[in-house]
Order: sequence, then C-alpha cells, then structure tokens
Amino acid sequence: MLIAPSTRVLEPAELSDALAVLDRDPVANAFVTSRVLECGLDPVRLGGEMWGWYPHGRLSALCYSGANLVPLSAGPDAVRSFAERAVRQGRVCSSIVGRADSTAALWALLEPFWGPAREVRARQPLLTATAMPRGITPDPRVRRVRRNEMDLVMPAAVAMFTEEVGVSPLSAPDGGLAYQSRIAETVGHGRCFVRVEDGRVVFKAEIGAVTPRVCQIQGVWTAPDRRGRGLAVAGLATVLRHAFAECSPVASLYVNDFNAPARAVYRRLGFTGTGMLMSVLF
Repeated sequence: MLIAPSTRVLEPAELSDALAVLDRDPVANAFVTSRVLECGLDPVRLGGEMWGWYPHGRLSALCYSGANLVPLSAGPDAVRSFAERAVRQGRVCSSIVGRADSTAALWALLEPFWGPAREVRARQPLLTATAMPRGITPDPRVRRVRRNEMDLVMPAAVAMFTEEVGVSPLSAPDGGLAYQSRIAETVGHGRCFVRVEDGRVVFKAEIGAVTPRVCQIQGVWTAPDRRGRGLAVAGLATVLRHAFAECSPVASLYVNDFNAPARAVYRRLGFTGTGMLMSVLF
C-alpha cells in the first residue's frame, strides 16, 4: 500500500473548503454535512477526525473517521490515500459506509488488515422524495416525542437498531450511552416521531440529519405485531410533512436491497432512487 503524504486532518479554518467538497454530493453526504454544519471541524465536537486529500496542495476529497469511516466524494486515488492512513491508525470505527463504489474500493484495501467483517451490505439503494405523496393521508396520531419521554421511545429505538444492525446498541462498550445520547439529540431537536398505542410505541421514525438542501430520515420502525396494516406509510407521510415544512426541500433515506416490505412502503410514498450505498459492519 502506498504512503500518502497528501492526506492530513483538516484544520477548523478549512470549514468552507470542506463544505464545498461535501456539497458536490448533498444527498449521500447529508449526515456528515449536518454534523459539520453543527459542530465545525473540531474533532472533539465532531466526534471524529475529518481527513482531507490534497493532490497538488488543494483539498479534493474527504473521509470522516469516527464511529463510522465514511469516504466522501472520493475517487480511486483518494480512497487509496485514506486506506493507507486508516491502516496506520488502526480500526476505531464500527462500520464503513458511503457511496458503493468508493466504499467497496476502500474495503478491498482494508479487508486484509481489518477483516473479516461481521456483515457486508453491498447494495443499499439511496432514495429521495421532493413532494408529499398523493392519495395518502398522514397519520394524525403520529407526533413528536417530548423531551421527558425518553423512557417511552428507547425500547422502540433499541428494537429498531437491533433488528437493523444485528446487535443491540446496549451491548456497546459504553453500555449504549452514545446511542441514547443520539436519540436524545433527535428528541431535543423535535425530530423524533412516534405513534403510541396503549402506552407503547408502535411506529417510530426520525429526521436524523438536516442541511439546507436535504434531510435524512432514519430509524424507521413498526412494532412486529402491527406490521402490514399501513402504519408505516401513513406515519412516514406525517414525518415527510414535517420534513418539507421545517427542514429541507428534499427528503432522503437508504434501505437494504433485500428489505422488500420497506422498499414497497417507500415506493408508495414517492421515493425514487438516486444511487447506491454500501455498509461494512464490524
């Protein structure tokens, strides 16, 4: 593997340059962009380092290195440079995620050092919607989670994460504190939505990242005994109404290609494909 002296950690003063790179792919880069807009480039506030690739001395590509390793607008040369730095650093992330082409190339270089992965999800369609769906009535019982309702929403959030990722967030070395903090953040911003029946959450979704151009919906979950009854379609229509009115003109999400029921829900809501992501889970 080649040494890459053209890769280094960005300085806080390079914020505008970083945002310019992120803005080349606003949908795929939404999560990282939202964090950078909120926290800047300070690694402590950002929760990780932002690496830059500087061919000929100019910033051309990025890679976020924190709980996730995320190549951003990175071509083959940048990917090789980021892989070399990642090998030197050692694995600190729980996943690699990004556009499928750059993530696959990055994993091919890292697998001999970091492998095997617990799971590789090579095809995760990235979808967008730009208008409310026709013929679907938003669920009036879907509402924001209140700040004093963490005990109400956490069991649903943990169930969603465990089903989606394959391990409980409570099994993390910190006992799930970081995950609870992330849920509390979405609740505090008024971007966590639920339908509650008989004192329990039966539908949940979050607007997890917001930029001026796009917001990302995540954490979509319906209680197993309530699936197949249209709760997700109507519930997400409510979430979309809030997303378009309060956040961004484009709503995005990504889904596992093998999750046929979820993909059918998103089609009914008017989401269309805009690319492919890939995730490597450890």
